[in-house]
Amino acid sequence: MIRRFAQRDLHYFRICVVLCCILLLPASASGCTIFAITPGASDDGAAYLGHTNDGVGKDWRNLDDVMITYIPPAEHKPGERRPVYFDPNSGSDAAGGKASDSSRIILGYIDQVPYTYGYYTASYGIINDQNLMSAECTDYAKYEPSAEEGRRLFYSSELSNIALERCTRAEEAVLLVGDLIDRYGYYGTGETLIFADSEEAWVIEMCGNPEGNGGLWVAEKVPDGEIFVAANTFRIRDVTPGDPTMHHSKNLFSVAEKAGWWSPSDGPLDWLATVSYGEYAHPYYSLMRVWRLQDTLAPSLNLSPYVEDSYTRAYPFSFTPDKPVNFSTALNLFRDHYEGTEFDLTKSPAAGPFGNPYRYLGPEDAHTNFQNETTIEVRAGANPRPISAIFCSYSYVTVVRPDLRKEVAGVLWFGPAVAYETVYAPIYANSENVSASYSTGSRLRYNYDTSYWTFALLTNWAMLRYDAMIGDIQHRQEFLEEMSYQMLQITDQKATNRLQAGDSAGARSIMTNFTVQWGDEIIDTWKQLTATLIVKYSNGLVTDPITEEVTEGGYPDWWYNETGYQYGPRVYQYKELRETPDLTYTGERVVVPKGSSFADIQKLL
Repeated sequence: MIRRFAQRDLHYFRICVVLCCILLLPASASGCTIFAITPGASDDGAAYLGHTNDGVGKDWRNLDDVMITYIPPAEHKPGERRPVYFDPNSGSDAAGGKASDSSRIILGYIDQVPYTYGYYTASYGIINDQNLMSAECTDYAKYEPSAEEGRRLFYSSELSNIALERCTRAEEAVLLVGDLIDRYGYYGTGETLIFADSEEAWVIEMCGNPEGNGGLWVAEKVPDGEIFVAANTFRIRDVTPGDPTMHHSKNLFSVAEKAGWWSPSDGPLDWLATVSYGEYAHPYYSLMRVWRLQDTLAPSLNLSPYVEDSYTRAYPFSFTPDKPVNFSTALNLFRDHYEGTEFDLTKSPAAGPFGNPYRYLGPEDAHTNFQNETTIEVRAGANPRPISAIFCSYSYVTVVRPDLRKEVAGVLWFGPAVAYETVYAPIYANSENVSASYSTGSRLRYNYDTSYWTFALLTNWAMLRYDAMIGDIQHRQEFLEEMSYQMLQITDQKATNRLQAGDSAGARSIMTNFTVQWGDEIIDTWKQLTATLIVKYSNGLVTDPITEEVTEGGYPDWWYNETGYQYGPRVYQYKELRETPDLTYTGERVVVPKGSSFADIQKLL
């Protein structure tokens, strides 16, 4: 008996050490962008959710966050218990998972239900076979507790998965998530989850409870006809008890008052200001992305990109778009580096000579909070945080289409690696499998047969000559996505015909075969494009693959001027040339007699 207790205690000790090490690891800059488009805000009554998974590490499955997994529906026996797994990224959505154990850590168990729906998941739940959709982004909170067996079991990842296993409606999902937080506790960072079905969308935001058990949460419905966007900061503001479009944890007001975060004399409880300090990493890290998406879809709001602080009310919780959003617009919302604005990342000197919109992360870009109750840490500086970030592991847009049978209506458009250069592949919510390249892969091991590395390789190659290669990439990207859309419609009809004939298994087979085979086709086509562009743009040259003509393109004139090209050894009076102040590159040639003095040549330079 003594030996058994000692072994158990040692087991718990090891788990606690692992959890503490993971949660205390430093984080790198990352964070997700999400949106929900309600049916009344789209041009055909479709509902959309979008998510960019901008992070590095392992997820709750202890798998790299660059792959997608199908969880089939299942029946469960009475008395079965569902394990709840620890998420290594819960202390951050960055590199936390690297120190985790090779096996998944179980924090505890909850009662299983008789039947669970099939669904797709990655770092977080995505869509189930009942067409319930989910998306996530991380937020900083004032209190971010560590996981604790039997006391704090849940982070947003497992909450989203369980909701997709058990729910068919968005409001049902947020109520289940809230109940699980109340009953079993919450750990890790603050989080925003969106759930949407064919008719409505709900947002639930959550954080730890400084009083110990449970957690704090609030949920709000997105009005039909409006759009919700979030980007690593809580978006729900005043909490109104009794409002049928809101739900919240019963202990929210009492805990906030006891913690000194809020008092009834303050007026309505502002969720954002009560439980957090707003955005993190640096000013505008979150709010610039919120502004960009709202301004893109509703320019008539005349929103300013500039705000006073993290608690601004300049950007509404949700908004009506200037015109109904169509499929193409929804699919392209994440493809943005602030092009055409004063923050355009393709235009600044940091973009180099060829308009590279991506920035390497450095020490000052740490994904840590820069503000607290009383101070703001003014750091060395920061690059604008784009919607399409170089550290993106995947992004997706889910859609539930009207006027189609339920079994066919839900589609996940999944894009590996960076959003701007990816191709979104259609995956039916009722498909029972995906292409193997999408369900495998690791950032730590290069494998060209995985979808992540297929797309990440070309994005990184394009950074050598971005302004030229992005045109080739977009041409093939648009072709593949248009073909996907057309073939999806053909497959819709084939699957519908089977359903009308009473052959549901045959319909699922048709959708699965399309999902797998077209996914393979996209990967093969992208490999061919990569091979072409490697040859075409190797060694700083441009080689036409058809005519075999080779062009020495060089650099733009402004780059020559900025980098001292005009001070290069073009005359033998090299020393005098280098000592000439403010010499401007013109790109023009002049002819002088041999033996001319430098003073004579200088007049012509």
